[in-house]
Amino acid sequence: MSQPEQRRESSLKYQTRCVRCYPNGTGYALSSVEGRVAMEFFDLSEAGQSKKYAFKCHRKADAGRDIVYPVNAIAFHPIYGTFATGGCDGYVNVWDGNNKKRLYQYPKYAASVAALSFSRDGKLLAVASSYTFEEGDRDHEPDAIFIRSVNEVEVKPKPKVLPNAALPKV
Repeated sequence: MSQPEQRRESSLKYQTRCVRCYPNGTGYALSSVEGRVAMEFFDLSEAGQSKKYAFKCHRKADAGRDIVYPVNAIAFHPIYGTFATGGCDGYVNVWDGNNKKRLYQYPKYAASVAALSFSRDGKLLAVASSYTFEEGDRDHEPDAIFIRSVNEVEVKPKPKVLPNAALPKV
């Protein structure tokens, strides 16, 4: 049996729900039940590892406290390299990982978002909405698959805005 090239511990504290490699092959994203996504890089050099980060998502403020939802799914857009996350809150968010910004949030689904996948050309997004038993056995909406048309504005990264100091003086 061959040994893996790398063995890593999760940078997230709680149960991992999804892992997806970047389309450009430089790293991977992973999500967890604690409402976080981590962006990791395969390059083990100090410079490569300095680029990794994690962020909170799929949360809702309610009566002064955060309600945290598991992040069940990650899908990378095949053209732009942006990515979508789906959570137990029923939302799909699209993120620009390079600029560390949310680009878009689709309307809420009736149940948890259990899985996501972009079509090869990036023009469609398949969304599986399914109760994932995060609240135990109870009545819930029936499972459903939704196929969405994807508009470029929802998934294309926005150009970085230069800070005021970098703007030319008029």
